[in-house]
Amino acid sequence: MNRPVLHEVNFHVQPGEMVGLIGLNGAGKSTTMKHILGLMKPHKGEVRVQGQTRDENSEAYHGALAFVPESPLLYEEMTVREHLEFTARSYGVPREEFESRAAHLSGMFRMEDKMDSLSAHLSKGMRQKVMIMCAFVARPSLYVIDEPFLGLDPLGIRSLLDFMLELKAGGSSVLLSSHILSTIENYCDRFIILHQGRIIAQGTLQEIAEQAGKSDLPLEELFYALIQGGNGG
Repeated sequence: MNRPVLHEVNFHVQPGEMVGLIGLNGAGKSTTMKHILGLMKPHKGEVRVQGQTRDENSEAYHGALAFVPESPLLYEEMTVREHLEFTARSYGVPREEFESRAAHLSGMFRMEDKMDSLSAHLSKGMRQKVMIMCAFVARPSLYVIDEPFLGLDPLGIRSLLDFMLELKAGGSSVLLSSHILSTIENYCDRFIILHQGRIIAQGTLQEIAEQAGKSDLPLEELFYALIQGGNGG
């Protein structure tokens, strides 16, 4: 019952880098993220954020990362603005910075007229935008983002990708899990391919192609080649 799901999973995300974590359902992506978030404890090995483990300094560890889950989790009786304020206070964001960030994010995600709406009255796509805005108002050093495109319209997806590029340019690290490989192919610097709890390939698109023994193929085709080639078997 207590068998490890992950096996020898070893990777890093550098400052100013976006890394795509990809794999089939059940490959271990969510388990990997839960270990980073401190929701699961590794059987062996360790997770470090900004050089520190959770056991060494829990407050600094959690203050250095933000998580965007696949399904939006909001307080029904709080407004969009209250969610952002609550998150900003939790991360110690000064009031003036909060105001400018909130204005920037509400404009970017076209949520200006929803800032004083209760989350209970928002569509799933808008609720997803609130989760994303809360993570981005904090500006930690590492973002862990799980399937963020679900429920977003094409403009929302574009705004999210553009903002992640802004974060990268500012030195933040982004670990992004998504099944939409054709979308993330042009945005991520490197990729980690998980299969059956193991990393079967990682690196730039060119390095992934070399590991797959293929060239000039899109990420989606390389992924299928690696999975079907039995590299994780």
